Amino acid sequence: MLPYKRSQRVSDLLRQEIADIIMRKVKDPRIGFVTVTGVDLTDDLKIARVYISCLKEEEKAETLDILNSAKSFIRSEVGKRVRMKVLPSIEFRFDESLGYGDKIDKLLKEIKGTA
Repeated sequence: MLPYKRSQRVSDLLRQEIADIIMRKVKDPRIGFVTVTGVDLTDDLKIARVYISCLKEEEKAETLDILNSAKSFIRSEVGKRVRMKVLPSIEFRFDESLGYGDKIDKLLKEIKGTA
């Protein structure tokens, strides 16, 4: 028996494929340096929430708009690469965990400096 669920294995595969599609196939010059940090896939494999991070904080909203407008193209490219009976619908979201991690790191450094 496999150690984790099918939705987790498929989400790992989707993360790799979507990152490659964004890097190589999406030809929008407004997209800067984008990293696909993770994909949350529902257990029924119907909805894929793709979390991204941007190098520049000011490009965050524009990058999300561009990727959300290109999600049908990205979904069709995923369909060519991944053999699944039903492809999940894709939703792009900004990954807030990186900013949260930086905030926690700063707080820990402040505590260490005062102690």
